Amino acid sequence: MDVERVRNDFPILRRSFQGRPLVYLDSAATSQKPTAVVESEARFYAERNANVHRGVYALSVEATEAYEGARERVARFVHAHDPSEIVFVRGTTEALNVVATSLGQSVLRRGDHVATTVMEHHSNIVPWQMLRATRGIELDFVDIDAEGRLRRDDLDRVLALRPRVVTVSHASNVLGTVNPVREIADRAHAVGALVVVDAAQSAPHRPIDVEALGADLLAFSGHKMLGPMGIGVLWGRQDVLEKMPPAAGGGEMIREVHQDRVEYREPPARFEAGTPNVAGAVALATALDYLEHLGWDEIEAHERSLLEYSSRQARDRFGDRLRIYGPRDARDRQGIQAFAFQGVHPHDVATILDAEGVAVRAGHHCCQPLMERLEVPALTRSSPYIYNDTADIDRLYDGLEKVARVFA
Repeated sequence: MDVERVRNDFPILRRSFQGRPLVYLDSAATSQKPTAVVESEARFYAERNANVHRGVYALSVEATEAYEGARERVARFVHAHDPSEIVFVRGTTEALNVVATSLGQSVLRRGDHVATTVMEHHSNIVPWQMLRATRGIELDFVDIDAEGRLRRDDLDRVLALRPRVVTVSHASNVLGTVNPVREIADRAHAVGALVVVDAAQSAPHRPIDVEALGADLLAFSGHKMLGPMGIGVLWGRQDVLEKMPPAAGGGEMIREVHQDRVEYREPPARFEAGTPNVAGAVALATALDYLEHLGWDEIEAHERSLLEYSSRQARDRFGDRLRIYGPRDARDRQGIQAFAFQGVHPHDVATILDAEGVAVRAGHHCCQPLMERLEVPALTRSSPYIYNDTADIDRLYDGLEKVARVFA
């Protein structure tokens, strides 16, 4: 991959901080946006801005065509059978809340089990905990092994409880672990469970095929894959969406409203109450075009190369002083590296790196159950992307050498 050419498409990377060129290594939190995406969103507002679906005038028709065209583009990306399986939401968090709220109304009853994992983001834990409080469901967690992989024996234990829903991340935002979703889905379906997949951390890095994954519902966010903030996707099998009640009411999701009754529209409109983020959807389609133009194989190869280079740097420069969490084999993980520097709090590590112009994230990464499982208060996380190269990794480890000196 020609990283220098890619970097030229991202104006923010020309900025400097603390007198040093920016090294942005926090793409797991949000990616930077190429000029094409920024201009796509601005162009919608400048040239085609109107509310969608209801207007019969030409500008509204143009806006509607742009919005529905974005839906078709996303459908191709996830290999959906039909664009009507694509619901636009604000992001993964809203998508998972829609799923939990709707299934809580229609499928789950007091005492029913929902299975998840200890590595999940809070967005895939809290909505189910809310159902535990309001609907009396049971929430069960699959444990991990020493390298951060799901334990097959503990999955056996949880599936033996015959959960109604199994919800799992495709890839961990801390450990980088890529979970065997197809295997989990097949086993979950065998006990009658619906399978919900959080693809927030996988969709930016690899093509998504919902049928190959065996998912029933899947969510991801635009802002982690070059798109704008405030736009995300919930995909659902058509027969599953048709049985789900809406999670919010008003606006576009109704067919008829009377004083004594209401009739809802078919999916996806049923789940898109209110004015949608049309410009965000259009810009997300542009982001997908950009990534596809680079090539998913190229992206995966580049990120694996950076991961292997970073792992060597950690080992050669710091040995046991720097512990990286997650699978050791690069084939079993993504390029995220969450680490602990011996004797130094992660926030101190991130602060010193910031003084060197290197942006990383420190904290519990919205994964407090995982932090408790790992017996750490927090971790520092580096998450490179398509616009990073080995020079950026060198800057990271040069900064960590300063950490070592400061806290010697």
